[in-house]
Amino acid sequence: MTVPIVDITHREDFSAAHRLHCDSLSAEENLALYGPCNTLHGHNYGVEVTLRGPVDPVTGMVINLVDLMRVMREEIFDACDHKFLNEDVPWLVGLVPTAEVLAIAFWDRVAARRSDLGDSEMTRVRVIESRNNFVDYHGPS
Repeated sequence: MTVPIVDITHREDFSAAHRLHCDSLSAEENLALYGPCNTLHGHNYGVEVTLRGPVDPVTGMVINLVDLMRVMREEIFDACDHKFLNEDVPWLVGLVPTAEVLAIAFWDRVAARRSDLGDSEMTRVRVIESRNNFVDYHGPS
């Protein structure tokens, strides 16, 4: 019998401020590139992490979602909620905190905790910056 493979996703939400600004560009270049996002502003972010794996015939689960929730809260929510991402989150300092950069950073944080997530494979991190804008990262190439 073939064991079904399932994608399972957990979402966490947090509020944070950021400023899109690249120190290697001039003030004029930053303003032209990032527009109003070059000023301090905030978002109510959503972050989704998707794992893929076989459904355990005994438990009926790929992974206990409580474990994924705990990792996401410890690695993302606790570090980022109600923070200024540019300065208050050590692993984001020096980066331009675009949704793309956040997705990669969040992937790295969760991937570092793979031993807490069983035999599943992480396949996607989605960062939702607004109702109209989101980024999907599927891991390193």
